[in-house]
Amino acid sequence: MSLTVVGTMAFDELETPFGKSGRIIGGSATYIAWAASNFVQPINQVSIVGADFPQSELDALKAKGVALDGVQIKQDGKTFYWSGKYHMDMNTRDSLVTELNVLADFQPVIPENYQGSEFLILGNLTPLVQMSVLEQMKVRPKLIVMDTMNFWMEVAMDDLLKVLTKVDVLMVNDGEARQLSGEYSLVKAARKILGMGPRYLIIKKGEHGALLFHDNHVFFAPAMPLDDVYDPTGAGDTFAGGFIGYLAKTKDISFENMKTAIIVGSAMASFCVERFGTERIREVTHDDITARIDQFVQLVNFDIDLV
Repeated sequence: MSLTVVGTMAFDELETPFGKSGRIIGGSATYIAWAASNFVQPINQVSIVGADFPQSELDALKAKGVALDGVQIKQDGKTFYWSGKYHMDMNTRDSLVTELNVLADFQPVIPENYQGSEFLILGNLTPLVQMSVLEQMKVRPKLIVMDTMNFWMEVAMDDLLKVLTKVDVLMVNDGEARQLSGEYSLVKAARKILGMGPRYLIIKKGEHGALLFHDNHVFFAPAMPLDDVYDPTGAGDTFAGGFIGYLAKTKDISFENMKTAIIVGSAMASFCVERFGTERIREVTHDDITARIDQFVQLVNFDIDLV
């Protein structure tokens, strides 16, 4: 049930209509690992941090079953830092500060004891870095999931298209799907993107749920209506962690099981947004997850009688 996670471990500093976070821990690999570790262990983490990254955070991940052999610690560098401010709708944000620091020269190395992982998720990194990871895998994983963003579509489209031919599942948001495909209709966009290589496409729509496409099949999962949404920053990565964590646990990569994994991912994302950073998902329990998934089932469960 081994799972390898490649992505960023970072410092974030956020401002939302509900307050300011101060300097907190973030990064795609961080959120993915915290979410996925509820379903499968060990998580084989691949990332890079500076000497300023707290040892207490590394220890907390280890305690959750996250292997850190693939995490490079640069003693002469600083950890990736991002600061942003969210608008009132919590769907749009302004990036205030981005400091790549050690991430600028990140060359991931897959440790020997990570080889043979059945599941691999590539967080949002440059396509060249994502490709270098794929080239280091001696045995192709059973399932490869990939995240990307609009920036790489603008500055590295050729490299991105090459990586797309190597992966099984692509995760993007609706704007990125439209940009990548050149189509406004998400159905047409999905058809075109699936023609680029991935067998499955997940289009994340934030508070409006997520869509899963495969061949001529489509599945929609809603987002949980919540009283409080404090910080959506890591929701997409937490969704991805819940999704691939559940698939790794069940070892079933059929379309039907992916539908369940989408619900699990949505449930995990719904926890993430309730507090700043990783605070909420760090404390979530198995009972919490089960109860939240039951809420999702009730959200879409209905009887119909036309007689």
